[in-house]
Amino acid sequence: MGRKMEQNQKALYLFCFARSEFVRELNGTGVDGHHPLLLIRGTADLGAVVSEELLEDYCGQGAELRMQDLGWIGPRALRHESVVEEVMRHSPVLPARFGTLFSSREGLTEFMDKHHDAISEFLTQISDQDEWSVKGVLDRKLATQALISARAIAQHQQLAALPPGRRYFEERQGRASAEKDLGRWLHETCRRGASDLMKQTSDFCERPLVLHEPTESGVEFVFNWAFLLSRSAVPAFRAQIDELNANHEPEGLVFKLSGPWPPYNFVPPLAMAEAA
Repeated sequence: MGRKMEQNQKALYLFCFARSEFVRELNGTGVDGHHPLLLIRGTADLGAVVSEELLEDYCGQGAELRMQDLGWIGPRALRHESVVEEVMRHSPVLPARFGTLFSSREGLTEFMDKHHDAISEFLTQISDQDEWSVKGVLDRKLATQALISARAIAQHQQLAALPPGRRYFEERQGRASAEKDLGRWLHETCRRGASDLMKQTSDFCERPLVLHEPTESGVEFVFNWAFLLSRSAVPAFRAQIDELNANHEPEGLVFKLSGPWPPYNFVPPLAMAEAA
């Protein structure tokens, strides 16, 4: 904003937008554990769930280091999630990202007025929907062995007819080929799985993987999907996840389902700039 930040200057920390008529009581505190939660009403039936926070915690000297300190950011991020999920019990929500600040009440209400139609339309869209996460966990050793075994079964009669030396060579070649084919098998299995799951949902997006490196046991995350799902479709979606796991867990691939979550990955781009 071009002005010098004053010591102990306050800002409004935004958790989410919601239908103000449904958010009748807010208990608890903001991410700092001290300031109370507040509802700031906009035009019509929109409201913003906020708390006051020290601006210097998020902007200026030392803020960048704090944002990299898990001991500082971890409890606050969990508190942010907890507040949004509590509001979600009473109203559809448009969740804000962690650390979204407004310098004044006037700035926040002006923002709500400017984006009223987009916010209201989103809240209507997700009124009976939640976000669900599906992550893929691959045991690479088990998956490779499953491909080797499947190939050995398919070629059993052919291999049995070969002399021992030739059979050993062909089996070695089969193992090497299976390791190369694993990537193709994984891509096709994930593609079919995502396609089947999307039939139950209203929206889908791929999320970046947080963990790229396999563990010592060879288990690794291979995909991170988000689905927007109506509550009535949840039982069928769970059943489909169970079927995928029944088919593919013996092959080393597990589909891990979690939710419901606030719809973070489907929020429209409102350009919610942080205060400076």
